[in-house]
Amino acid sequence: MSRHRRTPSTTPVNEPEQESPAERYRRFQRVQRTRASVAYEFAEKMPFDLDGFQMEANEALEDGSNVLVAAPTGAGKTVVADFAVFLAQHRNAKAFYTTPIKALSNQKYHDLVAVYGAEKVGLLTGDTSINSEADIVVMTTEVLRNMLYEHSSTLNALRYVVLDEVHFLADKFRGPVWEEVIIHLPQSVRIVGLSATVSNVEDFAKWIASVRGETKLVVSELRPVPLEQHVMIQKDPRTEPELFDLYRFDEDGHQTTKINGRLVARLSEFDHRAEQRLEHERPKRRGRFGHRPNGRSRGAQAERYIPKRWAVVDELNFLGLLPAIYFIFSRNGCDEAVEHCLNAGLQLTTDDEARRIRQIVDEMIQGQLTHEDLKTLQFSRFRYALEEGFAPHHAGMVALFRQIVERLFEEGLIKVVFATETLALGINMPARSVVLEKLEKYDGTGIVGLTPGEYTQLTGRAGRRGIDTIGHAVVVDYRGFKPETAAALSSKRVYPLHSSFKPTFNMAVNLLNSSDYETARTTLDHSFAQWEANESSWKLEANLDKLKASIAAYEQSFACEHGDFRELMRMRMQLSDMQKKERKALKTAQFANNEARSRAFRQLDKRIADLKQLEAQHPAHQCPDFEEHLRWGHRWAREMRELERLEERYETRTGSVARQFDRICTILASLGYLEPADRDGHRDYTLTESGQLLRRLYSERDLLLAEAIDNGVLEDLTAAELAGVLSSIVYEARRGAGGEPRYYPGGAHGRVADAVTELKLLDSRLNVLCEDAGMTRDLPMLDFGISDIVYEWASGDSLAEVLHDSELTGGDFVRNAKRLADVLQQISVAQEYMGPDGAQLADTAREAYERVNRGIVAYSGVD
Repeated sequence: MSRHRRTPSTTPVNEPEQESPAERYRRFQRVQRTRASVAYEFAEKMPFDLDGFQMEANEALEDGSNVLVAAPTGAGKTVVADFAVFLAQHRNAKAFYTTPIKALSNQKYHDLVAVYGAEKVGLLTGDTSINSEADIVVMTTEVLRNMLYEHSSTLNALRYVVLDEVHFLADKFRGPVWEEVIIHLPQSVRIVGLSATVSNVEDFAKWIASVRGETKLVVSELRPVPLEQHVMIQKDPRTEPELFDLYRFDEDGHQTTKINGRLVARLSEFDHRAEQRLEHERPKRRGRFGHRPNGRSRGAQAERYIPKRWAVVDELNFLGLLPAIYFIFSRNGCDEAVEHCLNAGLQLTTDDEARRIRQIVDEMIQGQLTHEDLKTLQFSRFRYALEEGFAPHHAGMVALFRQIVERLFEEGLIKVVFATETLALGINMPARSVVLEKLEKYDGTGIVGLTPGEYTQLTGRAGRRGIDTIGHAVVVDYRGFKPETAAALSSKRVYPLHSSFKPTFNMAVNLLNSSDYETARTTLDHSFAQWEANESSWKLEANLDKLKASIAAYEQSFACEHGDFRELMRMRMQLSDMQKKERKALKTAQFANNEARSRAFRQLDKRIADLKQLEAQHPAHQCPDFEEHLRWGHRWAREMRELERLEERYETRTGSVARQFDRICTILASLGYLEPADRDGHRDYTLTESGQLLRRLYSERDLLLAEAIDNGVLEDLTAAELAGVLSSIVYEARRGAGGEPRYYPGGAHGRVADAVTELKLLDSRLNVLCEDAGMTRDLPMLDFGISDIVYEWASGDSLAEVLHDSELTGGDFVRNAKRLADVLQQISVAQEYMGPDGAQLADTAREAYERVNRGIVAYSGVD
């Protein structure tokens, strides 16, 4: 770690040039206007001076512009969001504050209540509804999207919407929601987008401007707390870990971009000692003829000693670099790290801190969970680790435990949190140091390296504004680690933001419910996905123009008075395709029998022979300059091939989103969700009753759920059975897919098993239908792995009973149960669109919702 003292900047401040009276008067007017502004009033109320980028954004918002703020984590972007709320209150208008996750919504709700009072602030997160008609409402982005489609009266008087973590629109599964909101919000609403620093932020701002009107882009690349990069290495278990600067520092104590030579030398020294140790420990066996085999045995490899997690924490504590967030890309790894620290006897808290921790924990837990639930969740061990100063934080924990960890860490009572990357999603938990166990992780398919964006997001938590003068990012040595990898990630502070938007079945019927077909297509053409495609297509347009010009010049060169040389060359190109592509396709095609195969080849041979004869008889062959023309013709054919290829690429990019919408409409019409119509000679659709049902089902498997309801798959099920079957709609196993439960309630031939079979058949039919229409559903196989667990829970069993003999964690169970409860609630309120038996199914869904949404599942954590 660098021991250099940082020297303050000594850049002189230039004296202003002499002003003319007119310039001085104009400056006076600007100052007066500023002091009369709401932005100035807001700034005066703040306990600290606002940065330039914050004032710039606030003034733009007050002047009526949309605002996009791109700045590093911890730079103070939320000040602009807070001003949007302040401005809405000043103008007697509504403001919505949207976040990507419920934990952030809950946190922001409490922050705003503290400022404006509980009567003025509401919270909507799908499973929680508090004061929904308030002037200030915090919500997840999906809730706002649903409001827009339902034309909710809650939108009345709405003037400002904050989109926190707006770069989340790149997320493959949930990202499209952000684009839907930006596109569909009334034009009278001004949006405030808060984004990480991305490399194409100018493009993103231009797109917002194309959809929303004037948009002010405010970019700040300055971290409020400078970040230093380190590497933790250890020679062997008998020595202490060592902390090295990743980069070299110059004589003035400024960090350079060159890798620290001492670090490289020490790693090389460790590698050499590991080689020696391997050589010493290798068995002294002899070969067949009495001599020792030369070289290393197959598979043997010298490896550096990897620092233990507890040893890393102990060293950071010794160096005064706590509190720290220690990122481990595995839930089990986080839990194991806590156990390692306990077993090593680490204690990071004082007696007073331990007593305060116990007091807070007991207060937060009181009345929330039963004694049996706490025992199942190993609460005593969890609290003991907290009192020692460390804790895990990951999605496998129940929300209440995560909230306890967040509060204790914010209050500085626990010193180390072992977390997965979900903690980097904007929760307000800055630390002095951030530790990365590795620069690679498992992404569901294999081990992949971190991206510069992920590295920036994770290390952005290091350095507490107003507390730390320097933040520290520490990479722990691991097998395969190279300092160059860390340097490459840390030097690239930004990453590109790309759209993940694509139309869905639910989106299609919602668009067609409030607009005609052509208007819906035009709306989709306004998506960021299509904007990106259009922006990249202009390069193709330029190439297409060049190719067309070349082709025209070649056509002039082989112009022939004896015959159309273009026609001759097209014949030759067609012959080439038949002899190569079509023949190859026949060789790999499936035929009913050998006779059918032979017949297909004979037909192709005849077509080739006929075309050869036509080509040979073409009058252009009579031209005395035939060979010269043919040389130009070959160049013309080559350019024509390239033109066809580029035109195909251009066609796939322009209007690609709208074409996907066309395919979806075709599928929905074939299934009876849309009724084709003709309006003044133009294609259009109207929603059927089934289409109205689908419009109210917000799920990744929206169409499958609607089909299950329409086809009576869910009829005659009890509430517990319905919950068990529909768990497959929301459940995605962390590893693999297509899982089966430990048993089917009612047996292999009971109602649940029958419904599961029918649901699988429906899902397969939808896959085939989508493939035939030229689109993929891009969804994993249905997974019934927790059907029995959910059934038992809905039947009244305790948490301990349902999780017994299961690998499912309490956090995973609660999260999936909440998502299931949301789906059940959607079904319960869509009764009028579910046919003659809809009332019974709606009642069953309502009962199932109440049975699922109880106890630990019903806990929201906002009280």
